[in-house]
Amino acid sequence: MNQDKIFTLGQLIKSGYKTKSVKEEIRENLIVSMQQKENPFEGILGYEDTVIPDTERAILSRHNILFLGLRGQAKTRMARQMIDLLDEYIPIIAGSEVNDDPLQPLSKYAKDKIAEFGDETPIHWVHRKERYGEKLATPDVSVADLIGDIDPIKAANLKLSFSDEEVIHYGIIPRSNRGIFVINELPDLQARIQVALFNILQEGDIQIRGFKLRMPLDILFVFTANPEDYTNRGSIVTPLKDRIESQILTHYPKDLETSLAITVQESNLLPIQKEKVGVSDLIKRLVEQVAFEARNNEYVDKKSGVSARLTIAAFENAVSSAERRAIIHHQNNTQVWISDLQGIIPAITGKIELVYEGEQEGPYQVAVQLLDKSIRTQFIQYFPNPDQVKKKRATGKKSIDEKESENPYKSIIRWFDGGKHLDLLLDMKDADKIVALYQVDGLYGFVKKLYPHTNENETALLMEFVLHGLSSFSMISKKTLEGRIEFKDLMGSMLNLGQMNLSGDEDENDYQ
Repeated sequence: MNQDKIFTLGQLIKSGYKTKSVKEEIRENLIVSMQQKENPFEGILGYEDTVIPDTERAILSRHNILFLGLRGQAKTRMARQMIDLLDEYIPIIAGSEVNDDPLQPLSKYAKDKIAEFGDETPIHWVHRKERYGEKLATPDVSVADLIGDIDPIKAANLKLSFSDEEVIHYGIIPRSNRGIFVINELPDLQARIQVALFNILQEGDIQIRGFKLRMPLDILFVFTANPEDYTNRGSIVTPLKDRIESQILTHYPKDLETSLAITVQESNLLPIQKEKVGVSDLIKRLVEQVAFEARNNEYVDKKSGVSARLTIAAFENAVSSAERRAIIHHQNNTQVWISDLQGIIPAITGKIELVYEGEQEGPYQVAVQLLDKSIRTQFIQYFPNPDQVKKKRATGKKSIDEKESENPYKSIIRWFDGGKHLDLLLDMKDADKIVALYQVDGLYGFVKKLYPHTNENETALLMEFVLHGLSSFSMISKKTLEGRIEFKDLMGSMLNLGQMNLSGDEDENDYQ
């Protein structure tokens, strides 16, 4: 329909325009989208076989929807993308506060306008982006905010009595008529406010300060809620929950590949950062693995969840750590090293809720442990499992030469056992770090044997990864000090640790 040529009610009627409810409108547009093999929820990853089909079924059924899931599961984003399923423009009575349909007016204002101007009643066209309302449920939200109240200033200015319907100031829900309205964190809404939604959802009646208005509002309601809220802060009252036809359970990414794609898509890196800092697939996987480790960690509150925002913030911090180092040393480009992942700890500590034991351990130590477990989990995807090497060494009755051939890490560990150690500064130049890594006997040869086609930087990164991996499997020791990471032999470090604890010179928490 050409809205540029329709300005009055008469022109609209002549055009053959027919009224559709918002749910019918979204349903029809979804059907067209599905028939054309288009994805109405572009950019929502990991929900292709779960949440998106459930949402499409709910829309086809013309249901109001409740997205139920932990934080950071794209609940609000799903709701906001439903805007794209609305018609691009719809006509309303010009000046209407509640988007009155010219053919089926609701408000007294619209009815009076049509009575006064007839076919010459002016029409205004509203874009789909203006047909979306959203409210975060907080304890201070009132019925007046959502539904409306009497406006004494309007009454005074128009010289009307409080019994006149025109003195009503409509709340955000009536103003979202013929559109989508979202209430985020529904359980946080006080029970008495939730009760005020009953009739709107079912019968279409609203009451404002004694005015009983029959206003069958045309709205698709979408609610979001976190299961944690049911026990911690509030709950959805049963009659309201009964009126929300479809409850859809959201979830975190089920595999690392999906989680990786989400982080890369959502991370906010500047063009200069992308140009200056190289990020290997290994680093991306290590960052992503932290969230998977956190969701199964005994110190992290599982009911609270671990948002996808953790890995997004951590990835941005990892890149910024490398960028900072490059700026300090006036390097034109660099790569993210394993040691740069020390910089993601602030992104972890702010994104996890700890149980009592975790609080006792401390958020910093929990974050360090999560990073170490991430390294341990990913290490065996790239290199032989050190645990299996240790088992063979402990149980096998073989000659010394045979045992050495079964332990690919033997020469690396022997170098440290000889009393040598390696210090890697967190702000070390790339060239200096590569030189330092080459000092460890057997490290370069071990990596090149498994990855013969890697370039110098990739090889050096894998060499550093081997050291961090061996320490996570307790084959060598790693000690994180201020500004540097020290790798040493395991037994010597344990003896030194015991002596320092006896003398009280150093805190055990400094050791990894």
